[in-house]
Amino acid sequence: MSSASATPNTYPYQNESIWSKSEKTIARTVFDAALKGELQDVMQQAKQMANQIKDPADVWGLEHYLTERRKEIDRKYDYRYSQLPRVFGRLLCEGRVSEEELRGLRDDKLKSIRSLAEFLAK
Repeated sequence: MSSASATPNTYPYQNESIWSKSEKTIARTVFDAALKGELQDVMQQAKQMANQIKDPADVWGLEHYLTERRKEIDRKYDYRYSQLPRVFGRLLCEGRVSEEELRGLRDDKLKSIRSLAEFLAK
């Protein structure tokens, strides 16, 4: 019987890249900044919507907006290393991160991120 720990120097999921400590630091910084920026956008929009509420029933429109944005953000921001190239590709396409911010990631990761961003832009 073979297990992942029985074969040293191999990664249990062969299709996943290994992230170095410096890459993990870059990824966390970029991820957190993008998430913070998106949440600030949501806060700004929610404040604008709240200021336009005239009727108590209008509160539910704000609640609906916040619920949908939370779901979208929860789906988009997945900080599993296996998912980060997909996350960064989408964020690059949306303009929430730049290639400059991703500098320091290995070329294979950058290539994957760029490729997804280009695909999503079509």
